[in-house]
Order: sequence, then C-alpha cells, then structure tokens
Amino acid sequence: MTVGRMRTAAATAAILTGVAACSAPGNDTGGGDAADSVVIGVASEPDTLSPLLGYGKDGNSKLFDGLLARDADLELKPALAKALPEVADGGLTYTYALRDGVKFSDGEPLTSADVVFTYKTVLDAKTNNTSRSELDAIKQVRADGDDKVVFTLKYPYAPFAGRTVLPIVPEHIAGKQNPNTGSFNAKPIGTGPYVLASWTKGEKLTFKANPDYWGGAPKVKKVTMAIIEDDDVRATRLRSGDLDGAVLPPNLAATFKNDKAKKTYDAKTYDFRAVTLPTANKITGDHAVRQALDAAVDRQAMVDTILDGAGRPAYGPLPVDDPWFADGIEREQDLAKAARVLDRAGWKAGDGGIRAKDGQRASFTLLYPSGDKVRQDHALAYASDAKKAGIEVKVESATWEVIEPRMKNDAVLAGFGSSGDPDYGLHTLLYSSLAGNGFNNMARYDDAVVDKALDTGRHSSDEAAREAAYDTVQRELVKNPGYTFLTHIDHVYVLADRWDSLTTQVEPHEHGFASGPWWDLEAWQPKK
Repeated sequence: MTVGRMRTAAATAAILTGVAACSAPGNDTGGGDAADSVVIGVASEPDTLSPLLGYGKDGNSKLFDGLLARDADLELKPALAKALPEVADGGLTYTYALRDGVKFSDGEPLTSADVVFTYKTVLDAKTNNTSRSELDAIKQVRADGDDKVVFTLKYPYAPFAGRTVLPIVPEHIAGKQNPNTGSFNAKPIGTGPYVLASWTKGEKLTFKANPDYWGGAPKVKKVTMAIIEDDDVRATRLRSGDLDGAVLPPNLAATFKNDKAKKTYDAKTYDFRAVTLPTANKITGDHAVRQALDAAVDRQAMVDTILDGAGRPAYGPLPVDDPWFADGIEREQDLAKAARVLDRAGWKAGDGGIRAKDGQRASFTLLYPSGDKVRQDHALAYASDAKKAGIEVKVESATWEVIEPRMKNDAVLAGFGSSGDPDYGLHTLLYSSLAGNGFNNMARYDDAVVDKALDTGRHSSDEAAREAAYDTVQRELVKNPGYTFLTHIDHVYVLADRWDSLTTQVEPHEHGFASGPWWDLEAWQPKK
C-alpha cells in the first residue's frame, strides 16, 4: 500500500507503523537553534533505503528522485523528466525526456539506462518487492538514446503517470549487487537533495545536503531522524529541546498549544485504522460476526475521544471527502442491528453475555503494536463496542516480530491508506491473489465481486466506468466486510518555528520520513 516499506528496528513491519527497540540518540542529535540543521523524532525507520525493494515508491524521498514528483496539491510535476510524459497509442505508450545535467551524488550522470534498470529490477520476480503489482500495467520499458525512456503498457492504465514517482537508482552501483542483499540497501546513492551521512539502526539516520543537487543546494544542511517508538517519549524530548520536531498523536500535540516557540501542523490524510478479520479464524471469518462488528462500532466516538477531533469516521478505505467516496455508505453505531444479525445466524447469548454457536464462543484476539497509543486506544474502544454486541475481543500488544507470523489467524489493529488514485490503495488491500503477500491483503479477503470491480478500475480508461467500479467495491465491503474500518486519522506534527515555506500535503498512511511539514525540506528557508 504505502511506499517505502517502513518498519521498526526490532520488527518486520511494513505498511503498519511499528515499534523499535531504540536507545536515545547520541548528543549530536540534540535539537538546537541553528537554522541550517533539524532533528526530527519519528516512530519508525525504514528496513531498507533501496527503491528496488520499495523505499520511497510514492515519492518525497530525500535521497532519490522519480521521473515525476507531486506538489503541495498532489498534482504531478516534472522531476528527473524535463516535462510530463507524452502519451500515445490510446494510452499504451508513455515517453519521458530526461532533464539535462542531472548527476548522482557520486558525480556520475543520470541516463535512460538507469531508469530502465530501476523498473526492470523492480518488476523482476526475483526482487523482494511486495509492491510489484502496482506496476502490473508495464509490458516493456526501454531507452531511446541516453535521454529518453519509453514505457509500453499491456492495457490503458489511467493513473500510470503517478506511478512514475518511483525513485531512480544508479545502474553502475546497484546493478553490480544482489538487489535483495547488497550494500546499496543501507548505503544508497541517488540524485536527491540529501545524501545519507550515517545510519545507526534503531537509533537515528543522519542526512547532509547535496551541494550539487540539480534543484539547488538546500538551505537546511543537516537532518537527523531520531527513531523514538514511544509517543510519550517523543513528546518529552521535544519539550526538553532535544528534538526540533516530532510526529505526535493529537492529544500529545495539544499539550504544545501554548508554546509560542513551536508550531503545530495538521495534515489531512488517507490514513485509516481498521481491524483485520482473517478468514482462517472461525470467529473473524464468520460473515455474521463481521457484519455485527461493523454495526457495533462507534466510529464518531473514536474520533472525538481518541483523536480529539483530529480525524474522521472511516466507513471504508476512502475518506468521506474523497471524490471517489461512495455516497450513502455512512453508518452510525447500531447495536440493535448487530443483535439481529447474530440472532439470525444462531449466535446466542451465553456466559457473561458473550454469544456462542455450536459450542464455539464468539471470542478472538486483537493484536496491536506495542508503544502505539493511538492503536491501543482504538483496540480497547473496539473491544468495548464488540462486547456490547456479545463478542469478546481480547486485546494484546506485541512487537511486529510477534505479530507478523500470527496475522493469518489473529486480528490486527492495522493502518493503511494511499493518496492519489483509488487503485493505489484498494488493489493491494483487497485483491484476493495478494492474500498473504507480505502486508498486502492482510485479512486474506476473497470476494469475486470486489476482484472484478478492481480489475475494471485498473484496466479501464473510462472515468465513468472506473467510478462505478470503485463505488461497487465500497458497497460490497459494507455487505461483506473483511475489515472493520474505524477512523481516518489526521497526522499531527509539532515543529520549532524557525523556518519559512513549510506546508503539508494530503498524506498516505506512511509518514514521518517522507511526509509531514518536511515533505519539501529542500525548499525551507531560515526565518529572517
């Protein structure tokens, strides 16, 4: 779903924001007043810095550039390409002309061969990239001289240009290594505004400005991302001055509202929290239980109490203000409906009010990543609502190392969401053939109606047909829920007020490194 698989140092998490066992960064990461350096506290770190394995695939990597990039309004703009692509053959051919004079940070020039190498390696089944299906439309990619790249598609794919924000890597370095195990994964070379200075796993990543960046040398010369998995610890260190900025839950961000030296940024997002309902589990795989849980949950209460209003109820994977949102699927808590559904299916009230059927209690475990207070609070609220319907949800915290092998059978308080075209997020979340493929389709959802609609949405270039397809997907998810969608959460950041030109984008689930007010860090200007 989201790009650049993120995970904590101690875990194997991807899409979900995980927890790292981290020690405090060294003294050299402390916040300060220098306008040319910044220290940011984030909850997780990448497991790799190689785009070949998924890092930065949705753009905004500080180490790399794609052919295209997105501006503050998520509109596509040229990056390594000198212009938007020329589209021909009824949407089957995309031609990109490369920008002149671009060099990798080792001084070697960018050529079309680097672009071809990057895409071919990602598409190679031997490369461990779980986002490969996102490039399924590509039939061929070839160089046309040193400065032009031509993509030929298998079928018209309306949002293809948005996929070409994929970062480009140097063939002369990465091409000599195994993409899965090579040193490039931790010691990358790119064309971006920053270069990696050091990486202490589980602790911090330090970047320095690329003085030869084609877009102009950044004014912020040093950036440190401190890996601090615990929300409270990040807030404490920000308050003490050890950090210049941090990603924070809304309730902790609110504690800085009277701090005139800091500024809060609230970014709207596609990032949702949901409970996976694995089909292999006899309880979560039961259709009536799934429908009852959907009816029992009080989404608005979660927004009001857990998110302090910084979010919206989630009635499906797309937020209510998205133009692709299916009108009329909004629904309030309805415990009477939950009871009717369970009664009809033979789930009868038993000991302690927990329902049972054929000797099986309506009881299952819900896992959430340790240290994530927002997910913990969602999990506890979900369990409380479920109990009102006679379903027992046993909430349990764990590291991602523990959660990952249990995902097939146990429910997980998960986070997903991709900005841009609906194909970007819905296909990997729901398509049946992706079940069990890393963190894709975590619930192992299998619905023929949804698969057909997703295919239509992906393969059609007709906007009306695509709109109808994604409308079908959302309505089918109400009838046959594989997840209980809870909330779309705002991303809240607090940052020392020492720079100008800070903005936020509408963000995907993945945030911390690529998103936030530092999505265009290279454009920051020190306050005068």
